[in-house]
Amino acid sequence: MTRPFRFGVVAPLRTDLPTWRDRVRRIADSGYSTLLVPDFPQMQPAPGPMLATVAALTDLRVGTWVYASPFRPPWLTAWEAHSLSLLTEGRFEMGIGTGRPGIEDELRDKGLPAVPPPNERLAQIRETVETLRDLDGPDRHTPVAMAVFGPKARALAAEVADTVTFALGDQPRGEVELLARDFRTNGDIELALAVPVIGDSVAPHMAHPSTNPAALRAADALTVLPDDPAAAAEEIQRRREEIGFSYFVFGADFAERFAPVVAELAGR
Repeated sequence: MTRPFRFGVVAPLRTDLPTWRDRVRRIADSGYSTLLVPDFPQMQPAPGPMLATVAALTDLRVGTWVYASPFRPPWLTAWEAHSLSLLTEGRFEMGIGTGRPGIEDELRDKGLPAVPPPNERLAQIRETVETLRDLDGPDRHTPVAMAVFGPKARALAAEVADTVTFALGDQPRGEVELLARDFRTNGDIELALAVPVIGDSVAPHMAHPSTNPAALRAADALTVLPDDPAAAAEEIQRRREEIGFSYFVFGADFAERFAPVVAELAGR
């Protein structure tokens, strides 16, 4: 069964607050389903207050893209996620991953413990989700999105996540198809694709600033889309039909330009 399309926007706060709020309202009026914020401590306000603000301003779903698990104890992440689920009346989605490249330096700079090895980081995510489920109880289910790549992370996501996104760079289309194959057999898991590069522009906080769009296109990577809306719409449809991606996430700088594509494909 083919899932319907939905579209999210990663919207970090990189301007003054009124300008950011205006952007949030425009995104809400453009047909997107979800507004997401990244987890970059001290580069912007914390995710929880930002998302609570968005939920109060709009009727959008909100979520983290994604919590970096080494920054907090599992119980603290679960408590914040459950609280957001309550305060938004079920519109919050907890995105979580084991941490981005370079997180070791961030932790050291903030005086936090060193990043644990990969197995321990996955155990932290499992504990976070289990604690969230306990806090939610039988009458609430906060959706969980996991950012994964390696086989152990994919196995955990297949067990505990509602949505799965692959932590991609320049991997070619064929390699991503293989990663997605196992999840396509599970109709309960939504496949999400973060697209940080549109044309020659790279979205802040979604990919490293040194990302080379031309190299991504040459590799047939799925982290890039053409900047022509018609060509992008065709490629998005292809990725759902051939690989199974139905949830697409863009950077805020592209949101208004791609609003017609979103309206067409999401049927809004």
